[in-house]
Amino acid sequence: MNFNSGSTPQTRTYTGTSLWSLLSDAGIQTDATRKNDVLSRYLLATGADGYKVVFTLGELNPDFGNKPAIVAYAETTGGSSGPLAAADGPFRVTAPGDIKGGRYVSQLVRLRVQPSAATAAGTGGGVSASFAVSGAVTTPLSFDLKALQAMVPVTQTVGANVYTGVSLWTLLNSLGLRLPAGKNPSLSMYAVATGSDGYRAAVSLGEIDPGFGNKGALIAYDMNGAGLGANGVARLVVPGEVKQGRSVSNLVAIEVFAADTP
Repeated sequence: MNFNSGSTPQTRTYTGTSLWSLLSDAGIQTDATRKNDVLSRYLLATGADGYKVVFTLGELNPDFGNKPAIVAYAETTGGSSGPLAAADGPFRVTAPGDIKGGRYVSQLVRLRVQPSAATAAGTGGGVSASFAVSGAVTTPLSFDLKALQAMVPVTQTVGANVYTGVSLWTLLNSLGLRLPAGKNPSLSMYAVATGSDGYRAAVSLGEIDPGFGNKGALIAYDMNGAGLGANGVARLVVPGEVKQGRSVSNLVAIEVFAADTP
């Protein structure tokens, strides 16, 4: 695994168990009445020093984000495998593919699966004309097509389609994030997108932060040079997924949260 620790490049070879498999074996509880309810839930990983990092279950699920994170218990150094160094172990959560190592949680003491704190309700379905951003932001605001088009556009290609929209990371930061206390505080935060039919999906802020997961999620308002039509004024698009379950159409709300603590 390659990542930066501060400005220092790191290359590590870890042995461990799949984080997703560990959670699945423990039995993830979901609400059977909600479609893809697992996509609105998150995992809070906590180190012995209180350091906290959020992964959404959609990011880890092999059917969706397929992030190959592991709970490491050994490291190979000089051709020999042995227990993790005391500063990292006995267990460490990894985040393969991240640019910086902030989501590598050393001296892991707790993994806690939680439902999101989202309260936004759908509007009964139908084509959305705007969406509201609320929660842990300094300036809650609603966005319509004109407001989105006034921001710097970005594009993402997903399958055969080219989407144009606004970077979700940029949009949230333009409103000001209300950060909790602690090191790398945004890594313990997540956002939940809700569609007009009540469908929900979550992304962690660490996942979309260009300095960490760098997943280019965007709020799309155009597909292949035309509006989204029946998919509403805006749609959350998460590139690089196996299945597009986290692409929430007819967006009506984005809620931002700091993860709950025990």
